Amino acid sequence: MAPIEELSQRVSAAFADRTLLKDAAHVAAVRETLARLDSGELRVAEKGVDGWKVNAWVKEAILLFFAVSEMKVMEVGPFEFYDKVPLKKGLEAAGVRVVPPGTVRYGAFVEKGAVVMPGYVNIGARVGAGTMVDTWATVGSCAQVGKHVHLSGGVGLGGVLEPPSASPVIIEDGAFLGSRSIVVEGVVVEEEAVLGANVVLTASTPIIDVTGPEERVFKGRVPARSVVIPGMREKQFPAGKYMVPCALIIGQRTKSTDQKTSLNAALRDFAVAV
Repeated sequence: MAPIEELSQRVSAAFADRTLLKDAAHVAAVRETLARLDSGELRVAEKGVDGWKVNAWVKEAILLFFAVSEMKVMEVGPFEFYDKVPLKKGLEAAGVRVVPPGTVRYGAFVEKGAVVMPGYVNIGARVGAGTMVDTWATVGSCAQVGKHVHLSGGVGLGGVLEPPSASPVIIEDGAFLGSRSIVVEGVVVEEEAVLGANVVLTASTPIIDVTGPEERVFKGRVPARSVVIPGMREKQFPAGKYMVPCALIIGQRTKSTDQKTSLNAALRDFAVAV
């Protein structure tokens, strides 16, 4: 196995000059990076003392992997696929439950004890131990989902592959995302936050804390332990005043809702739909 520094140098060089993909050593570096990403040894983004850091060269390797892989037919029982990226293998040994027709793509890493119902985990994503990816929930490419997170039915986490330096969607430990909520464009949902059903968060969505005498507006992140619901606010346009979407922080999780089994109560405490 090549040292990480050597891998990153070869991957970045090939990303800058695709002609290098004619060289076996550079192709091998791309494939080895994907193998280490699949095993969990590498990850697209990591949390440090100064916040989340993106490993751009790992995202470059994912993009190059498509270039060096060929389309081929893959058959799984009665199902047929035609793609460049195979499905993840070794789920039983990894202690990961995937319910048919749930799909985890090669290059994603799912920790022991996580459950994927008939949902989807894309290449480059990471799903922590004890997390539930519920029915028709999608974990987009490179999204980072922490431990003991609940992604309710139909939740959509956007994929962020390009540019390689762009931060992926990040859902930190213990968060609860209600049905049909959507998080895209590198938004960070911090530890133990709760999103009500149908909350939509983009990089430009105003996330407004309305719990104090004056509003506080966040963009791109949901503060830890916040309880969030969909909202609307008035905005002036040349044609008149119209209501535009936002998200409202209406409170904080209490100690009584710290257990995963009672997370729904965190929303019901505030009369919010799950």
